[in-house]
Amino acid sequence: MSSAIAADTDVDADTLRERIALSRRRRNWRQMLVAYSFIAPNFLGFAVFTLGPILFAFALAFMHWDGSNPIRFAGLDNFWRLFGDRAFIAALWNTIVYTAFSVPLTLACALALAVLLNQKVLGRDFFRAAMFFPYVASLVAVAVVWNMIFNPEMGPVNMILYTLGVDEGDLPGWAADSNWAMVTVILFGVWKSMGYYMVIYLAGLQGISAELYEAADLDGANAWQKFRYVTVPQLAPTTFFVSVMLTIQSFKVFDQIYMITQAGPGTSTLVLVYHIYNEAFIAWDLGYSSMVALVLFILVLAVTIVQFRYQRED
Repeated sequence: MSSAIAADTDVDADTLRERIALSRRRRNWRQMLVAYSFIAPNFLGFAVFTLGPILFAFALAFMHWDGSNPIRFAGLDNFWRLFGDRAFIAALWNTIVYTAFSVPLTLACALALAVLLNQKVLGRDFFRAAMFFPYVASLVAVAVVWNMIFNPEMGPVNMILYTLGVDEGDLPGWAADSNWAMVTVILFGVWKSMGYYMVIYLAGLQGISAELYEAADLDGANAWQKFRYVTVPQLAPTTFFVSVMLTIQSFKVFDQIYMITQAGPGTSTLVLVYHIYNEAFIAWDLGYSSMVALVLFILVLAVTIVQFRYQRED
């Protein structure tokens, strides 16, 4: 009889454990459903308006389609076409040039402004807001003002250069000159973006311990040595973030090109995104434009991976 009671007890214990496990699974499922219910609206929006078009564009890169006629399979025809497209080669080169100059210039200007405006100077808050304003201002408005300032004939910049002794025939043509148009676009990009990244650097500077600067003072370090051996190393994670964001932003530059030069004169400021725009919405060659977009995606991905690997090794 005692053995029967023990068996019943074991059965009840097993049943109890099963019920507890089942209750836990049900509770976990409810928690998962609640969590996914909060995620679902954002994920559905991302899937429909971002992920879906991206996947469709990747597939379209291997198709012929003008937006109205049926889609036809193209294989690698669009890819081989890239090598004979002078506009694509010019756009690729201009994008690389723009990135190579705008990224370090913006980074250096943003860091310099952040270090300067992190000091206790008169009107610090005003200058911080003034430096940040171009980033939030309307692109159309600032582009119009920029074109007026750098007008080759009556712009104040050329007037100042002429006053300083530059011969009238040697004055830059800025956006109207194929030799100076890219310089104009780069300067505009640096001016518009440096305020935003200045704010990010200011946040990084606030996180540096004052004890490090006090220790540097005790060791007799001057201002440059404190900047080089304390500020720069402590801002390394911030600099890495800024460089990655600037690189991605530079590779996909379009709006300021459209507003200032319209990719001209000629193809002097034609960049990859503008070339994609021309092929997709001017020539209506959606398959080829998707192939250019795919190349741009691979290029940005490769550069970003290199940056992350360099940061990890560093």
